[in-house]
Amino acid sequence: MTRKKRVSKGNWSTDSHSIFGDKGQIFRVAQSGDVWQFRMWIADEGKAVRKSLRTRDFEAAVARAETEVLEILSNLSTGKKLFGATLQELVDLFLEWRKKDVAANLITQGRYVVIKSQTKHFLNFKPSHIKLNELDRNSFYEYEVWRRSSDGGEAQPVTIRNEQATLNQMYKYAFREGYTSFDKFSFREIRISRDQIGRRSIFTLEEYDQLIQFMRTYVSKKACPNDAEWKERLIMRDCVLLASNTVLRPGELWQLEWRDILDTMTIKDAKGLDIQLVKIRVRAEISKVGSERIIISRGGQYIERLKRNSQYIEPNHFVIASVNGTRRMDRRKLDKHWKNMMIGINVPDYSERKLVWYSLRHFGITCRIRAGVKYSDIASMAGTSVTNIETHYGHYDDQMKISSAIKTYDIDENGIITSI
Repeated sequence: MTRKKRVSKGNWSTDSHSIFGDKGQIFRVAQSGDVWQFRMWIADEGKAVRKSLRTRDFEAAVARAETEVLEILSNLSTGKKLFGATLQELVDLFLEWRKKDVAANLITQGRYVVIKSQTKHFLNFKPSHIKLNELDRNSFYEYEVWRRSSDGGEAQPVTIRNEQATLNQMYKYAFREGYTSFDKFSFREIRISRDQIGRRSIFTLEEYDQLIQFMRTYVSKKACPNDAEWKERLIMRDCVLLASNTVLRPGELWQLEWRDILDTMTIKDAKGLDIQLVKIRVRAEISKVGSERIIISRGGQYIERLKRNSQYIEPNHFVIASVNGTRRMDRRKLDKHWKNMMIGINVPDYSERKLVWYSLRHFGITCRIRAGVKYSDIASMAGTSVTNIETHYGHYDDQMKISSAIKTYDIDENGIITSI
């Protein structure tokens, strides 16, 4: 059977008109009859927007085309991609949006850093250049499996759950901005036991004692003849001691300014010994939970020592600052000194054990539990809830009860129970 020869109906017609100074055109072609079409070239994306204006009336076509041009220019000015943004572009836009939340004190800088770190995992799981319109609700379904693998970093369930929450928050943002047709991904159900939530990576009492002893050598002039390095080590020593005594989150401690140190004082304890305390204001903008709290803790001597060793102590200068400036101590230096200290106390597997700066907060909280401090008082000081203390640290309280239960006792001649 002979195929019928295709007859071209033509393409561009001479009946075309420019609008908005050649930013767009309206035209008619043979195959569309008398219906006007719209076309606009998008240079940044190397493509043209083309659509029917659904009218045969010239004036109506011009009005509709002008509306299209204005809408396209508006979208382009806000960074929208008309032909589909990539995952990398969405991440960049999302982080810019969240950075505004930092400026508005809706989230802390520390929280922003966590979110930024989480997005790196998203881009490792899916190619950064993949178009959002190529993704569907199930595109991240196996994210947990990947994050648990060696390629994905062998992350813990709680970490993965938090990352998935951020991923869906990012996609809700994408949906609101018109980049995608759905607002969240579907994930495997993550089962997290109470033990997985509660177990925290902390130092043993012996390891903390070793850390204290090692720091005495670490900050000696003999061990560190370089003056700048020595001063940096002095700051790190007091940073460690403040973290474990104040139970501040690392992000809160590193963002403290001298105006937040409200007072230092010396009092007598029950045995008549001098105890040096410090009164600290944790501003809402640096608190993870976004509310201000005032704490009083041991460690007044460490604050006084930092003040003597710091060159810049104006109210708006950081307490944990670089040696030769007013900027916060660089994170790479914090990590370097942490590594030195962990190796120094013979804990080379500190990364595998998840022993990090945050572990000092955990250690401080467990010490207060061991000392019999009420959970409500610990929660108030730590800036968290009683439920959180019970859930995350309750097993240490159980250990104390077991220790008490197995103690041997005797009864003296007066009928008084005495431990032996």
